[in-house]
Amino acid sequence: MTKKLIIFTDSGDTIIDESTEIHNEDGIVVHAELIPGAGETLKALYEAGYVIAMVADGEEQSFTNVYEKNGLGYCFHTRTISEIVGIQKPSGRMFQDAMEKNHLAEEDKKRVVMIGNNVKKDVAGANRFGITSILIDWSPRYDMIPADEWETPDYTIHEPKELLALVERLEAEFKKNGNI
Repeated sequence: MTKKLIIFTDSGDTIIDESTEIHNEDGIVVHAELIPGAGETLKALYEAGYVIAMVADGEEQSFTNVYEKNGLGYCFHTRTISEIVGIQKPSGRMFQDAMEKNHLAEEDKKRVVMIGNNVKKDVAGANRFGITSILIDWSPRYDMIPADEWETPDYTIHEPKELLALVERLEAEFKKNGNI
């Protein structure tokens, strides 16, 4: 059954462990490992019928390399990548691109969640754009302390496997309240 909730997700330190990235001479990621539980969670969300859109900063070829090698490329319905859009998060243009690629209108924002690991880019960008923000604070690489209300996530999880239960709970709440 197709779900009503739409998932926008970052990649680095959200699904892929940035500390395992191997770059070629051009700076393109040619290999990276998944965060423990991220692959299973992504597959479970996809198999449950959720639309999943990558919204990530980086080079298109890096994402293609990593997700094809890890066998997860099929999980993304669309990909919004900063190299293609021409600007990075927290710019609203990144989120707008994902909305357009998924044929979503302004009224659909209430059913979109953005999961990411960076309060300054993912959380602030989602909050300013008017969608639900979910912080995964798994990585020690970024400061997870919000500097202001824009950087304060709506929800926080500590590892990928927590996302499935949170998304299912949000889906149920939205349906119960008649929002979607």
